Amino acid sequence: MSTLMIDRISPRKTLLAVCTAGMILPLSFTGGVIATPAIAQQLGGSPLALSWITNAFMLTFGSLLMAAGSLADNFGRKRLFLGGVLLFTIASLVIGLSPNVFILDLLRALQGIAAAAALAGGSAALADAFSGHGQTRAFSLLGTSFGLGLACGPVVAGLLIDHGGWRSVFLICALFGALAALMSWSGMRESRAVQRGKIDCWGIISFSLAVSFLTWGILQVGEDGWQHPRVTGLLAAALLFILLFIAVELKTARPMLDLRLFRYLRFLGIQLLPIATCYCFVVLLALLPIRLMGISGYSSLHTGLCMLAISTPILLVPSLAVVLTRWFSAGSLASCGLVIAAAGLLLLSQLRNPDDIRPLLLAMMMIGIGSGLPWGLMDGLSVSVVPKQQAGMATGIFSTIRVAGEGIALALVISLLTELIAAPLSHQLADGAARSAAQYLVSGNLLKASELSGIGSAQLATRYLQAFNQLSLILMAITLFSALLVWLCLRGKREASCNSRK
Repeated sequence: MSTLMIDRISPRKTLLAVCTAGMILPLSFTGGVIATPAIAQQLGGSPLALSWITNAFMLTFGSLLMAAGSLADNFGRKRLFLGGVLLFTIASLVIGLSPNVFILDLLRALQGIAAAAALAGGSAALADAFSGHGQTRAFSLLGTSFGLGLACGPVVAGLLIDHGGWRSVFLICALFGALAALMSWSGMRESRAVQRGKIDCWGIISFSLAVSFLTWGILQVGEDGWQHPRVTGLLAAALLFILLFIAVELKTARPMLDLRLFRYLRFLGIQLLPIATCYCFVVLLALLPIRLMGISGYSSLHTGLCMLAISTPILLVPSLAVVLTRWFSAGSLASCGLVIAAAGLLLLSQLRNPDDIRPLLLAMMMIGIGSGLPWGLMDGLSVSVVPKQQAGMATGIFSTIRVAGEGIALALVISLLTELIAAPLSHQLADGAARSAAQYLVSGNLLKASELSGIGSAQLATRYLQAFNQLSLILMAITLFSALLVWLCLRGKREASCNSRK
């Protein structure tokens, strides 16, 4: 390699490219949520079809991350990252031409595939480019870039929608995607795993189908109910493919997922961190904009500004969490953060007046601060307990649990909120009408819900807030239980990690 090429390629340039891509992935998520009401107004679509604008992206993103980690180790981290970023950029451009919600949902699924390749390839490239404390700092900066995307996403989306329409949200994602591709082309070093084997095709297929059927089945609950044959069939198919995936991984010589890693308590605890933040933070990034726009009547820009209360701490607190590890263990910090987030959820559950914005913003800020502590630690921890040559697998496992968990959690929470609204409405309406009205209410379409049910908008808004408060208490309980499990798994001195294994 020439001296000029060596000068052009450096770990810092790799970090810059990956962090740029890391910023646009949450921007695409939050921007899609903020844009959904505007999309519904222009393109129409049922509540279920509109929910797939977010869930199609999360589904393909989460279900293919682990496969992408294996591909990165075998075919090259730079190659996969660059290909993913380019595909993401193209899909973002084409979304602006979508004639209906169905086509848009398909393109969002394509965006998710591209995002999986970009994140898995980029994370593995970071793990290869840095080691020791430098690796911890690099992954902390990646977490900060995610926080920047989350913090800026709602405001940027609100501004763009108000001035350029919903399509402009995806154009800005394409712009940053092209920038990340350009930086990685010239500044990222190619790397592969030392030992490469055959791609675990059956593992990829069975896992992807398991996550797909599970998410689809949970989303379908809102429309059909838990007892409907379509729902039970989808969930049964998900269970079948999960069992098939486990059987395949146990028999494969070089599996996509080494199930033996879950014997290590510390490794298991690290995987609990993204699951915990799903229920105390990520689901609220989707639910709160709908509440603010659909129930309180805020504009897209006003909603984006309000969302800064929950998203800005994710930009600032992760760096503080890394500094605090000099004096406190990661397990203690993460558990403490989850307790703070649970306190914010408790405050959120006590709000009765949709126009009383101050306590709402305080609750959102507490949730953001609490979630920021584990958020700043878990990316670095995810690669700290595996050998360097398994970096692709480690980041693939962690990122899969994070993103697939987010998609499943979002589907579950949307279905649960629908049930909490539909249950009391069923005393006034037929079950089908109550469920349809509840679906439109959950999607933020208060006017359509009122037309279907014949119930006044003010009464429906009150019913929504009551259900939202009940949901907040459930999320609080999940968060506190997660805090206890994380503390038990990560407390005390570091146990013998996978780094000691050959």
